Amino acid sequence: FYFTGTLLAPKEKLDIPVLFMPDTMKMYEALVVIHVMRENGENWPYEDSAELNKDLKSSVTVAENGGIKGILWIYPVHGIPEAPQQKLFPAVVRCQARQRVERRVEVLLTGVVPGATAMPATRNSAVVTTNKPANIQEEVQVTDGFSTTVEFLYELQYQSNEIKSQLGALVGMHLIQRERDTESGIITLIFNIVFAPNKPMRNEATLVVQCTTGGVWKFPMLFIATEPEVDDVINIEAVGLNKESIVSFKLTSQTR
Repeated sequence: FYFTGTLLAPKEKLDIPVLFMPDTMKMYEALVVIHVMRENGENWPYEDSAELNKDLKSSVTVAENGGIKGILWIYPVHGIPEAPQQKLFPAVVRCQARQRVERRVEVLLTGVVPGATAMPATRNSAVVTTNKPANIQEEVQVTDGFSTTVEFLYELQYQSNEIKSQLGALVGMHLIQRERDTESGIITLIFNIVFAPNKPMRNEATLVVQCTTGGVWKFPMLFIATEPEVDDVINIEAVGLNKESIVSFKLTSQTR
């Protein structure tokens, strides 16, 4: 699209609206190019126009007499579609404080591979299974039906830096398997989540998955740490009325 005839006064601002309406889950690229020329048609004088460096030549247009006829500003735009946010039940990972659990979380990605088998990005869901894997595989498994090479980036995002500081060292995540349904085009990613809380807590997080070809999916998660087991029971026997009874016990600090 080209828009011409826009006049700008000195130091005036120009707003350029950019509308993005993706129909498939892939990244789109475009350039916003602004070409500025003087209203009276005169050139900007430039003495060494013949010796313009390479970077400057791509951002100016030089007239025959050696002056600068126009100036270009080029802004690259990357359009990354995001799956529609739906009211999904969060995948809950529950563990008793001072214990450790592993959970497998399955997420469904729609519209990853453009084409006839790709579906619009209208559904995303996350499921937690409680079976503990015997051995976590270091490499991602690819089923026979996954013929297209697609890479994914993933991370856990938190509502605040405070929550991130609490959960960052307590939660581990690893992608262990992916597979694609050849008929529907839906890709299933299976993550192994390790949760080892040190105290009772209840914090929300968001599992964000991004495909390297474009597209972002978000899945809500909830981490719950329940009360830990009682360390010990201290019995104090009374020695008489209005008399103090004392029991000694040791406490060991876990840090310096």
